[in-house]
Amino acid sequence: MLMRRLAVPLLLSLALAACSEQGSSGAGAGPGAGAQAGARPPAKVSVVSLEAKEQPLTRVLPGRAVAFREADVRPRVNGMIEEIAFKEGSEVKAGDLLYRIDDDTYRAALEEAKATLAKAEASVPSAQANFNRYERLVNSGATQIEYENARVSLLQAQADVAQAKAALQTSEINLGYTEIHAPFDGVTTISTVSIGNIVTANQTTALTTLRQLDPIYVDLNDSSANLLELRSAIAAGRLKGNTTEADIRLTLEDGTQYPITGKVDMSELAVSQTTGTYQIRAVFDNPDNLILPGMYVRATVIVGYEKGFLIPQRAATRNATGALTAMFATADNKVEARVFDNSQLSGNNWLVTSGIQDGDRLIVDGLQKIAPGAAIEPVAATINEQGLVTQTATSPAAPAAKP
Repeated sequence: MLMRRLAVPLLLSLALAACSEQGSSGAGAGPGAGAQAGARPPAKVSVVSLEAKEQPLTRVLPGRAVAFREADVRPRVNGMIEEIAFKEGSEVKAGDLLYRIDDDTYRAALEEAKATLAKAEASVPSAQANFNRYERLVNSGATQIEYENARVSLLQAQADVAQAKAALQTSEINLGYTEIHAPFDGVTTISTVSIGNIVTANQTTALTTLRQLDPIYVDLNDSSANLLELRSAIAAGRLKGNTTEADIRLTLEDGTQYPITGKVDMSELAVSQTTGTYQIRAVFDNPDNLILPGMYVRATVIVGYEKGFLIPQRAATRNATGALTAMFATADNKVEARVFDNSQLSGNNWLVTSGIQDGDRLIVDGLQKIAPGAAIEPVAATINEQGLVTQTATSPAAPAAKP
């Protein structure tokens, strides 16, 4: 019994001693094991090699669509609407009949004018004969007064004919105004009158509005500051190309790209006193009437061409001061952050003219896993037109270190 009581404390002491030795051994190996577990391989990143080329400078401007032609159709004579010859909202051709006004009164006026002209013409021969007779007798029996009276009567008869012809022409014109025709090809709006309504000449309310939608104008607005900057760049010789012939692309209200490019039609030579902007008018073909007057759009306009390096927007950020920043791979495959004070928009990219050399490798993907100074494993890539990164089969060789 005594031996059993002594054996239990002995076994407990041996167990505590073994645990103490194991803990000391683990404490001694801990730092080395943690360092080994914390070591990570270089992060793989996609890079593209940059090369200076002449690139377009673009601006994204707000705009609004405006009809190429627009006319409020109004009557030019008084009367009752007798016929509406078009379907509201339909396309019509130049010269198509739109409205017909009751013409009975105007036909009667035309006949009366014809009769007045015939009467005036009938009095001319007798007045001419009377004048000829007094002209022969002026020195042999006829007095000078009789001769002058005969001459005045002839002139009066001739004037009556001219007046009657003018009245006839006016009657014909008024009769023609009873038919209202489309002045150009276009699309009609809802008619404001119905058959039987009375209309008056040159009334305030239009009968309908006709708009030509193909082609169509887009009025764009740009700041006067951008205009001054553009002119300075042209004067300095930095910008090249004929910007008035450059294509303009539209983004519609739903974010889709309009498939047809446009051209600059004109630029206002005045700046708005209220907004500080000037207007640029572009013209677009619109065969399917996809763009309608009043629509708001965004236009990408090429304002010139300049040589530089393109940094995709996906690979760049802005710092607290608004300067462009991007990550590059150094010759020893480390991350280098660069800041560019001057950058300009070029499509979906930023155009930079300094701070980069041909062959520099821009990091375009994997940016979330790296920081300046970190080791990386570059993988060659390209960026397609949609801005997506496509890796190539081999990694690009790092440029030789500069002495």
